[in-house]
Amino acid sequence: MIDTKIFNDTKHAFVLKSDKDLKRSLFLFSMMNIPYFVPVSTAATNVALKLKLPIEPLVKATIFKQFCGGVSQDDCMPLVKKMRKENVYSVLDYSVEGKESEAEFDRAASDKIEIIKYAGGAEEIPFAVAKPTGLGRFEIWEKVTANDKLTDKEQEEWDNIKVRFESVCKAAYDNDTRLLIDAEESWMQDAADNLIEDMMRKYNKEKPIIFNTLQCYRWDRLSYVKGLHERAQKEGFKLGFKTVRGAYMEKENARAKRKGYPTPICEDKEATDVNFNAVMCYCIDNVDDISQFIGTHNEVSTYMALQLMNQKELHLSDDRIWFAQLYGMSDHISFNLGRVNANAIKLVPFGPIKDVIPYLIRRAQENSSVQGQTGRELALLREEKDRRDGSYVKRVE
Repeated sequence: MIDTKIFNDTKHAFVLKSDKDLKRSLFLFSMMNIPYFVPVSTAATNVALKLKLPIEPLVKATIFKQFCGGVSQDDCMPLVKKMRKENVYSVLDYSVEGKESEAEFDRAASDKIEIIKYAGGAEEIPFAVAKPTGLGRFEIWEKVTANDKLTDKEQEEWDNIKVRFESVCKAAYDNDTRLLIDAEESWMQDAADNLIEDMMRKYNKEKPIIFNTLQCYRWDRLSYVKGLHERAQKEGFKLGFKTVRGAYMEKENARAKRKGYPTPICEDKEATDVNFNAVMCYCIDNVDDISQFIGTHNEVSTYMALQLMNQKELHLSDDRIWFAQLYGMSDHISFNLGRVNANAIKLVPFGPIKDVIPYLIRRAQENSSVQGQTGRELALLREEKDRRDGSYVKRVE
């Protein structure tokens, strides 16, 4: 039986943080906990970028260091190796966004393949990640999802997207590296779901290599999983899912209201939690067919999964079930799971500082908007600082 207080151990949670790191994290989460600080600082950052002000040193010393592993893969490796010594794995995510040209998408596919090859040669990095709109324009995914007629040029773009998608998935298969495909807005997701299913059918014959992402604030995701599971059983391929709560709630609800269709999003946070837990438990109940990458910062859901694994007599290190958190957040979950030999993993973003600023802004916004998230982080950081200031000798940085 798993100890119900497993996530309260701050000594193990912050084992990799120097006193200086701890103070920086305390400062950042304290700032993010102040009402209006994140929107005001976001606006100021955007203005500074437009004016080409030299803000990169400030970003690097604060929010970049908190939420990113480095500017390149090699730059991330010292951190990756340190975490692996604490039994926490890594996923490297090249978090550069906003590309639009075919040449940029070709380069993105090539870069993604290189990252997959890099992961294939590193025991510490069992997964890679890809974003559908990193391989082709959002508008093309949207039109295919809506079954709108494509122009000749758009059809050429869609054909190119499929070629890029296939090349990235084949690279994952060839390098025996599991590939997590991100989910995006609902009005482009059907095209992605269908293409990912084709890739699962092709490359997941023996074991899951291609993983789709389930945003469980969408109320239809459990029925989607059950339908795909039925098809997979009939056709003889395995399923892999990255299960998350979701990232586009306000945008989804606003678009549904504007265009006059029923929102695809659960009615509130509680309904989303219920849906997430139902999807997560369905996948664990069917672990012989479905592998799962559980992406959550929620302690209750994590503990629920641990309990269900215990009931089904699944070892915590069962390679079909992984527990993931973003780098810079919820270390009390990641490192304490690693301590009990569960499959703990951190998603570690990297990229040139200026290029990853949109990602960093989103992280700050999510921390400030998720009820209780920043407060919980702050409480644990303060507890660890008190622990170090009181009973333990200061560690050397």
